[in-house]
Amino acid sequence: MKRSKMMELGVGLFVLAGILGMVFLGLRVSGLGFGMPQDTYTLQANFANVGGLKSGSRVAMAGVTVGRVSGIRLDPKWLDAQVTMEIDENLEGKIPRDSTASILTSGLLGEQYVGLSVGGSPDMLKDGDTIRDTQQALVLEELIQQFVSNMSGN
Repeated sequence: MKRSKMMELGVGLFVLAGILGMVFLGLRVSGLGFGMPQDTYTLQANFANVGGLKSGSRVAMAGVTVGRVSGIRLDPKWLDAQVTMEIDENLEGKIPRDSTASILTSGLLGEQYVGLSVGGSPDMLKDGDTIRDTQQALVLEELIQQFVSNMSGN
């Protein structure tokens, strides 16, 4: 009887460890975590189409995650999407003003994220600045529709 209880306890602890491992792995893969937020500064960019970009999506430069998208809203003046990004404070004053922000996709059908391409201007972006040169998201449905309409025209 006592051995049966010990076996049940061992199996229970093993299952609990497995569940905790899966939660940890899920948080690491999604880019979320339990860590304290780092100090950041804010940049904005306006896009004609953000596709499937979401708040919390990563911001990458040269393939390295340097921040997160903190908000997406409709700009009432220009009627396009205004994306607010929180960038690692170590990069403040190091990103040239003529840099480009593009909405990219990881893999063929993966998550969308903001990719920053460094420009060459001597002037640097500061907290609250807006990136002017942007490239909207490629929407797979639009590409398929364009392909089908071109095929039917022949």
